[in-house]
Amino acid sequence: MTPITEVEGRRLALSNLEKVLYPATGFTKGEVLHYYATTADALLPHLRDRPLSFLRYPDGPDGQVFFAKNVPPGTPDWVTTAEVPRVEGPARMVLVQNLATLMWAANLVTEFHTPQWLIGDPGQADRLVFDLDPGSPATAVQCCEVALWLRDRLAEDGIEAFAKTSGSKGLHLLAAVRPTSSERTSEYAKELAVGAERAMPRLVVHRMTRSLRPGKVFVDWSQNAARKTTATPYTLRARPEPTVSAPVTWEEVEDCQSPGRLSFVAPDIAPRLQDYGDLLAPLLDPARAGPLP
Repeated sequence: MTPITEVEGRRLALSNLEKVLYPATGFTKGEVLHYYATTADALLPHLRDRPLSFLRYPDGPDGQVFFAKNVPPGTPDWVTTAEVPRVEGPARMVLVQNLATLMWAANLVTEFHTPQWLIGDPGQADRLVFDLDPGSPATAVQCCEVALWLRDRLAEDGIEAFAKTSGSKGLHLLAAVRPTSSERTSEYAKELAVGAERAMPRLVVHRMTRSLRPGKVFVDWSQNAARKTTATPYTLRARPEPTVSAPVTWEEVEDCQSPGRLSFVAPDIAPRLQDYGDLLAPLLDPARAGPLP
């Protein structure tokens, strides 16, 4: 029998709570839902008003993994949705505006991915993002070196950067910017990625070409495009363990001497929130947004 619970006055059927989703650690679906419930205060502000793309893995990361943007079949009528313009035609997408919707979406077993713009102004970016992806044998250690260069370069333009783990092998850099077209933010991000490659040619590559990437950090600037999305802060990832895209301090980035130093799993996040609060809260403050040069 599927348990029924009530969240903010909404009735939710939460299924298969004992199902193991992360076999490497025995982490269950019930623990996934508990993680999102206890992390909601930090996570929800980063989801709110951003159309959600679902990367679903209902049988765990070793099962079927599929990406979806349209409103899933069976979505309750109380879930907020909005029509979003897309190249191939408009789509209706989910907005996670509250705890009830967060728990409904988490019950589908999904990574949360969102664009760099808000629903009220599609294609006008309010965030800048860099995805730093290491090509073996490079690791998160080299990503940290590149992140520090980008942080300092952004600061020269009056833009304050923040870091989080990708939840996989690399790092994400995020910055709040005054609303600017996604085309311009993409151009600017590419300029900085090219600049990083020129400054550190043995360490950085700005092109996606696989043959160029071994031993280097790929600075992926393309996720600033209006059609692209990035893993939302605090989302669980479809990896062998319940890793999290977790905000980190710049001191942690500076002190990173081994890849494992910047890898966090779900049970790590509550203590980090207690110690640090939401390290990415400044991204939500319009007064902290910098203008692109």
